[in-house]
Amino acid sequence: MTAPTIDTVALESGVRSYSRNWPAVFSRAVGSTVWDENGTPYLDFFAGAGALNYGHNHPRLKEVVLDYFASDQLVHSLDMFTTARGDFLQTFSEMILKPRGLDHRVAFPGPGGANAVEAALKLARKVTGRESIVNFTNAFHGMTLGALSVTGNSLKRGGAGIPLVHATPMPYDDYFDGDVPDFMYFERMLGDSGSGLNHPAAVIVEAVQGEGGINAARAEWLRALADLCKRYDILLILDDIQMGCGRTGGFFSFEEAGIVPDIICLSKSISGYGMPMALTLVRPELDIWEPGEHNGTFRGFSPAFATAAEAIRTFWADDTLERSTQAKGAHVESRFNQLVAKYPEHELIGKGRGLARGLQFGTAELAGQVCAAAYERGLLMETSGPEDEVMKILPPLTLTDDELNRGLRIIDESVDAVLGRS
Repeated sequence: MTAPTIDTVALESGVRSYSRNWPAVFSRAVGSTVWDENGTPYLDFFAGAGALNYGHNHPRLKEVVLDYFASDQLVHSLDMFTTARGDFLQTFSEMILKPRGLDHRVAFPGPGGANAVEAALKLARKVTGRESIVNFTNAFHGMTLGALSVTGNSLKRGGAGIPLVHATPMPYDDYFDGDVPDFMYFERMLGDSGSGLNHPAAVIVEAVQGEGGINAARAEWLRALADLCKRYDILLILDDIQMGCGRTGGFFSFEEAGIVPDIICLSKSISGYGMPMALTLVRPELDIWEPGEHNGTFRGFSPAFATAAEAIRTFWADDTLERSTQAKGAHVESRFNQLVAKYPEHELIGKGRGLARGLQFGTAELAGQVCAAAYERGLLMETSGPEDEVMKILPPLTLTDDELNRGLRIIDESVDAVLGRS
């Protein structure tokens, strides 16, 4: 007998989002391409919202995970010692941390990016004895209550259902279009005993704001922020959840600025294969947790450790991927600038670093229409920004030049179709 057809859409909560813009039922994926159940291919410039920097089902990483399951190694291990955990820690230390002069300790806070942020905020408050956190306009740090309190988007904040407190937003780089000197307001508030600003435990920042609209902070702005934190005894938390693991070129998005954050949050592409994994990296002197003081049942997903270690060995033994990402990013920037020049009346703005790129439109409607037109032509990309006014691309870093150019042609065609010029 044929099983009755179930309306699975009706079974799901209305909170789902991506499937509303991309109603296809996807069934398989390889590299930079996903196919729906009818065999229709789509070029993926979304890459799991940045969780698939090395593409879908990379053959070497797939081999590792299949071997891992086939050999009956531990899948669930909490924070017990396992061979996979040890291999990851050693590989991460030797190939990522030490070459960059970082001596941070690694905490596994849970399966997702919000877990990494919550652990960072909690530890900063424990270390300093202070409650207040400074965040930045248009920031996004996650959907749990602590992470939401340092997130800027009003729609996401509104879903909390309670007041979000103990956080103070400050202007991100170029928030005032260059009209106000960097940190003039923030530093004046810190130094004025009458300002009412509680001395912050930490500042949390993204070197490139992804969900906030692909806003890239200048290296000198990040350096000035790090210096300000040091002078006022404030911990610096760098959220590298979406922009880490090579998205902007270097493994960490802050490398270009030459700063050393006190705490670093990683997730998304750290497992290398799209499996849940998150890290909170802390300077040794800040590692004052009591045993079990911060924990979680799924903080040790061992298959993710295995693919994460292999991804580092495969892609970070030299600077090949970094140079490729920077070159491809420069190519995207050039193509986006051509669109800006083609439609001066729409005042488009090209944004981003590396292969985190955006094209800002005057309205969310236009950006959404361009993404919809691209979907019709077989390209997946999303919008971001406070009003969803930015067309955002996060393609796999491993995509070929042909795939990149094919996607950019689709974007050109989609922009032309929406803005009315062929």
